[in-house]
Amino acid sequence: MLSMNDLKAGLVVGWQGEPFGVLEAKHLHLARGAGVVQAKLKNLKTGKVLSPTFKPSDQFEELEVKKVAARFLYEHRGVSWFANPGNPSQRFSLPSEAVGEPFRFLKPQTIVEAVRIQGEIVNVSLPIKVALKVVEAAPSIKGETQDRSTKTVKLESGAEISAPLFINEGDVILVNTQTGEYVERAEKA
Repeated sequence: MLSMNDLKAGLVVGWQGEPFGVLEAKHLHLARGAGVVQAKLKNLKTGKVLSPTFKPSDQFEELEVKKVAARFLYEHRGVSWFANPGNPSQRFSLPSEAVGEPFRFLKPQTIVEAVRIQGEIVNVSLPIKVALKVVEAAPSIKGETQDRSTKTVKLESGAEISAPLFINEGDVILVNTQTGEYVERAEKA
């Protein structure tokens, strides 16, 4: 069992019967009271983020996490389907909201890491950068840079992000899946 002092960002713990990833943990010592930990936890099954405060008496279960490669196949009615890259007949599904915000950057055949906790796959994590083709981009007009330096482009995954004015339809760009921001142009159309 782990105590509140063992909580650190990146750790996966069992709390209230659910697996949680620790996003933040701040140790606070209030005037005459005992120390507490303000944490930010992400439920790995549902994707919800909680901000509880823990006392010294709180305990957590240490969970064994194993990461395996998986290939994204498709999404249908809020359920995302994945397969083992080496054996496509071994498939599993997850609710799309469990993947969270990065889900909008998934395209079919993308390789992701599946998070397996106690034999059950509970979530997937995308690569930090993915290459996506721009399918819609407004043409840039010469001299338009005074008003704005970015424009909204639509990617092959359906996501819309802000990109520099020189990005055109057909270009392949790298996108940071954690922040949802443009990184660089990978290929020019």
